[in-house]
Amino acid sequence: MSSTPQHPTELSHINRAGDASMVDVGAKPVTERFAQAEGFVRISEALETRIRENSLAKGSVFEVARVAGVLAAKRTDELIPLCHTLPLDGIDIAIDLEARRVRVRASVHCHTRTGVEMEALTAVTVACLTVIDMGKAVDRSMIIEGVRVLEKRGGRSGTYRADAPEAQA
Repeated sequence: MSSTPQHPTELSHINRAGDASMVDVGAKPVTERFAQAEGFVRISEALETRIRENSLAKGSVFEVARVAGVLAAKRTDELIPLCHTLPLDGIDIAIDLEARRVRVRASVHCHTRTGVEMEALTAVTVACLTVIDMGKAVDRSMIIEGVRVLEKRGGRSGTYRADAPEAQA
């Protein structure tokens, strides 16, 4: 029995009793789903140089972070309690070195009954954490920032595209 007051709610992951509940997507049609997310790791000049030179003791930051992002997307349902297990068709992780930051983008797509935004966000976040793990011997002050969904397509709610960062409030 729940200790939460019983009342109907419009939140998708809360049942009528007020308990956390996985959404039943069984009646939804299978459609093509796509999501792209991005995030950044702010880094020091010293770490930027070492990444550019590929001279870190642990190896290639970008290759290890890319693999970590792919693995994370595939295991999102194990990390986030109410996420569905999805048959992912493809995962693409793009990592770029910019001035004093690493930009990570993840694109995920599949044919299923629910969206893949959480998989894209999980891929980005774990890839960013991997950048920190790979570079922490050089820079202990790294910061993950700007993790967000850039685009999502498919399903009943249609297409979403994020505003450019400069336009956000």
